[in-house]
Amino acid sequence: MSLEKKGKTIAIIAVSLVVIAGIAIGAYRGRTIEQTPSEVTATVGGGQAAAGNDEGLTVLKTWTRKDCSLAPWLVTDKLGYFKEEGIKLVFTGELQPNQQIPSIINGNNDVASVHPNQLAVAVAGGAKLKGVSRGIIEPDESVDPKFRHMWFFVNPTKHPEIKSIADLKNFPGKIKFSIITTNTCTDFLTNTLFDKYGIPKDKIEWVTMPDIQAIQALKQGLVDVSPVHPPFYKGMEDAGAIRIADSFETGLGSLAGLTAYYFTEDFINQNPDTVKRFVRAISKGQKYADEHPDQVAQWVSDAIGIPVTGNHWYADDTTIDENDLIPWIKQLEDNKVIPVGKVKASDLVVHVFEQYGNETKK
Repeated sequence: MSLEKKGKTIAIIAVSLVVIAGIAIGAYRGRTIEQTPSEVTATVGGGQAAAGNDEGLTVLKTWTRKDCSLAPWLVTDKLGYFKEEGIKLVFTGELQPNQQIPSIINGNNDVASVHPNQLAVAVAGGAKLKGVSRGIIEPDESVDPKFRHMWFFVNPTKHPEIKSIADLKNFPGKIKFSIITTNTCTDFLTNTLFDKYGIPKDKIEWVTMPDIQAIQALKQGLVDVSPVHPPFYKGMEDAGAIRIADSFETGLGSLAGLTAYYFTEDFINQNPDTVKRFVRAISKGQKYADEHPDQVAQWVSDAIGIPVTGNHWYADDTTIDENDLIPWIKQLEDNKVIPVGKVKASDLVVHVFEQYGNETKK
């Protein structure tokens, strides 16, 4: 790609972020009522945030989650770890995926978690964002497979010949994959598996939808393969789908499911003590989630309204290894999403806060 075209690509990304940020500001008006994570229920709109006992707490805002990413926020709030650190975390309403990062940029929300490729695309477009602590990881082989970051399902009635990802090499024509949004874990892991088995990636046709909708879409034959996250594994199996691969098969190790908690650079510079306290609190919640999976699965199930048998696996060591970010960035470069060399691993993180999460490490 020429330098001129590279420049145009980044300009387009930057303009898109600005436009989406503007849309998100308007979209926030009149959304669901603000609530703490532990007040979230499967009922649309949830309940009124509890009053009292919050005087003097620092309010941190993030969007409402009713998906695979809920567990650490819910646990940390429910067990009082945020309050111990002088924080009240407030869920501000559900957002579409393409509104989430812009809501951090424009200040409607303060903090969230993100995969490295999502963060890299935003930074390449000019966003001033930094990861401060490690969140989700891919567990090793000693951990129950139900905690692996992603399982890939097919409908055996429609595709009885597909028993593995490798079998897709002989699939005629395009292969429809469900995906929440592009440049996330789903296409990163799918592309990695396709490269591993020598399957041309141009056979993939992405169909955007939430994981919960992917269950029905696969059953109805609207998509051919549905990669989904742990809270939705049981729903897929109950619908008759079969697993043909998972994220562990990529061979990427712990980085296969990697996420980081992130803030804007301005927020970090203006509120370093708040960021420190957040990292310390959320790391306690992550550890509890790993150590009490059945209890946390029930809490998440109650909140999102479907049976849940497992959640993601979370890092005990909150240090973000910059080497783990490189494969995520390189795939974006290889797919010409961002120009080669535009974003370095060091552009995505600040390491000063990780130590506070590791204070509680056993």
